[in-house]
Amino acid sequence: MAMPTPVNSMITDAVTQSNVAVLGVAPAQALSNVYQTAAHSLSVLFENNTQMQQNQAISAQASTNQGVIQIYGPSTMAGAASTAKIASSDTPDLITALLAALAASKG
Repeated sequence: MAMPTPVNSMITDAVTQSNVAVLGVAPAQALSNVYQTAAHSLSVLFENNTQMQQNQAISAQASTNQGVIQIYGPSTMAGAASTAKIASSDTPDLITALLAALAASKG
């Protein structure tokens, strides 16, 4: 151990104070690291949520587009046109009359 002099006691006191300061600041610094990590995790969560909403909007638009294409597709339009032609002709009345004649002949 060094000889006790006024300079040696000042150095010892300075080292002791700096060690105590480090120990006193450590909990606050650790807690600030925890807060910073939590804030970063929340920001990543919000970024992922925004990206998910954008992807859902794109999927909704694509599915709506496919639905409209299927509704107005050629096969559907042909079916609608033939149904309209049959409905505007006398075919339903003819079929009803034939069914009535069949029912009368059986009974």
